[in-house]
Amino acid sequence: MRDKKKISLPAKLINGGVAGLVGVTCVFPIDLAKTRLQNQQGQAVYTGMRDCLIKTIRSEGFFGIYRGAAVNLTLVTPEKAIKLAANDFFRHLLSQDGKELSLAREMLAGCGAGTCQVVVTSPMEMLKIQLQDAGRLAAHQQEALGQEGLAAANSHLPPGQPYTSMPMAPSQRPSATMIAKDLLHTQGLTGLYKGLGATLLRDVPFSIIYFPLFANINKLGQESSEEKASFLHSFLSGFVAGSVAAVAVTPLDVLKTRIQTLKKGLGEDTYSGIIDCARKVWTHEGPAAFMKGAACRALVIAPLFGIAQGVYFVGIGEYAMGFFK
Repeated sequence: MRDKKKISLPAKLINGGVAGLVGVTCVFPIDLAKTRLQNQQGQAVYTGMRDCLIKTIRSEGFFGIYRGAAVNLTLVTPEKAIKLAANDFFRHLLSQDGKELSLAREMLAGCGAGTCQVVVTSPMEMLKIQLQDAGRLAAHQQEALGQEGLAAANSHLPPGQPYTSMPMAPSQRPSATMIAKDLLHTQGLTGLYKGLGATLLRDVPFSIIYFPLFANINKLGQESSEEKASFLHSFLSGFVAGSVAAVAVTPLDVLKTRIQTLKKGLGEDTYSGIIDCARKVWTHEGPAAFMKGAACRALVIAPLFGIAQGVYFVGIGEYAMGFFK
């Protein structure tokens, strides 16, 4: 059986890293739109994904839709490597005498993978969200206050914000390095892990749903347990499983995004934790707010994991490790 075979952890890490880089490069603009749509409260700056991308390009240039991509591309390699490799590792660990893994064991393996990846995911998401949301916040403040009111808004920052809420010129916009330094200086290492509980709450259920679903769909494309499914079948398996898991945990993703967003626009809620965030979103915006960005999230996760699983199952890492032997 597949799970019975000895696995090469370095090869799996290489596979996951390459898969993550390819996938993120393809879907990052949609991920940016998801973040901005999820952070909207009250007066909406964007009416949907298409409107968000068009307005972003008009106001920030084409590369505005890739704002925060450097952080993602840097950290997605270890993040995807850990996630995909850890799932294989736990599946191998939980296998018994070559028998098929039960659904419960598949879910347990996914749980382990989701827990391991958060070490990298939480700070990556924290930095990425600040950069992705900068343009939305600038547009929000300009619409709400006008240029003359921006200085007044900046003088009433919520406590604990490490950098200014005033929209800045492109050359002055916060960088990932600047945000990380400010967080480390003001809050220590825990600042980079703000929202860790919300990240776990999102990523563990996602992995519990995604990995067993992917494994069982992908199995349909295998002629025998000793053979791999085709690249196309693995891609489609990742696409379908990613779509289902992404939509299922969207409410948790909304909470995570809101909690990890450090800067808030005028009149926007701040949150003290997961329960406080959920209560305020429900009270002030209604239950539909928990599904904000669901379509964008599905459009991000589905191709991301489709590409990732397709590349992963090609076995680039195994080829690379074999080349150096």
